[in-house]
Amino acid sequence: MKVVILAGGYGTRISEESYLKPKPMIEIGEYPIIWHIMKLYSIYGFNEFIICLGYKGYKIKEYFLNYYLYKSDVTVDFCVGNQHIIHNHNTEPWRVTLAETGLETMTGGRIKRIEQYIGNEPFMATYGDGVANIDIPELMEFHKAQGRLATLTATRTAGRFGSLKITENDAVESFREKVVGDGGWVNGGFFVFQPEIFDYIEGDKTVLEREPLENLALAGQLSAYKHPDFWQPMDTLRDKNDLEELWKSNKAPWKLWT
Repeated sequence: MKVVILAGGYGTRISEESYLKPKPMIEIGEYPIIWHIMKLYSIYGFNEFIICLGYKGYKIKEYFLNYYLYKSDVTVDFCVGNQHIIHNHNTEPWRVTLAETGLETMTGGRIKRIEQYIGNEPFMATYGDGVANIDIPELMEFHKAQGRLATLTATRTAGRFGSLKITENDAVESFREKVVGDGGWVNGGFFVFQPEIFDYIEGDKTVLEREPLENLALAGQLSAYKHPDFWQPMDTLRDKNDLEELWKSNKAPWKLWT
């Protein structure tokens, strides 16, 4: 199953870093946060990624085009025309599609633009700026058992995000994005979608968190996989520093790989 990562936003709330690079390329430790997200999926065997590019997307392209070299031992011979020899490497078995989805395209529009790379099959999706210790196979089984068109991961936060009203059978009854919260369940990304999701997206100006998810909720087709454990978006420099501290102290809850 393919994994779509939304990586095209401006990242204005962390402009201290994002004026130089797209937010998904801001580093936690020595690796960009998008790498951390991909590692989480990869340890469960999900290795095919579609990255939706926008703001400074060339930086993400450069990173992945050179990733094999970054992770290899290399001999560079300047005596024979700058020839280089790769001796060994430690790269993940990833297949990465880097898709230009527009500078001003909204989140739903970005997903609509990569429909050609998905085909008529279910897929996963998440934001390129948030990490969590989610059990991806458990999320997948939950989605299958619910039998709905879409599943989002519901997490808890201090109230910076919108709120979800969830029924007893884990359906999302209402979806309110970016309102004053009360520490209840919120949209944490880590979605699973059936291909019918594309029918709910009109075009570039469609915000995923508005009409598509709201309409799915009204139709009883949006499930909430409750994840009460660690989840943290990197919205501000303070968030970045907190994640950096966890990583450096070897206490990063999302590091489920060895």
